Amino acid sequence: MLRSMPHQMTWPLTFAALSLGAAVATWPDPAHSQAVRSQEEVQRILVIEKFAAQDGVVSGEVHNRSSRTVRDVQLFIRHTWLWDDERHPGKLDPGTSTFHTLQQEITPGGTARFNFAPSPPLAKVAGGRFVTTVSIAGFTEVIPQNR
Repeated sequence: MLRSMPHQMTWPLTFAALSLGAAVATWPDPAHSQAVRSQEEVQRILVIEKFAAQDGVVSGEVHNRSSRTVRDVQLFIRHTWLWDDERHPGKLDPGTSTFHTLQQEITPGGTARFNFAPSPPLAKVAGGRFVTTVSIAGFTEVIPQNR
């Protein structure tokens, strides 16, 4: 035999169900992911030029090859440590990496200079050397709205 729920329980459960339904109905749309491009596509839009690295300090220019303005250009700066004797490396790897975001917009065909010094400076370690690379990690294209 099935028993019905007491009247005292029906009202709170109905209210909870209606509240949950209202919350779900007004829930914001899910965020859509950003467009992800291959490294080759990125290199057709942005190129790093006049790159120099000395004692961990990196500098250069980012050239915008596209027909749109770009901003929020993120550089991935990697200081890879190469041991002189890779068969017998040391216990600690002093290699490091970081992201650096350019503050200025880059107009179509334009360039933006960058200069980055790690803080704290790279470790002074014997038995190897740093190899520094810089690549484009991300950027935002400014797409004009047509009305």
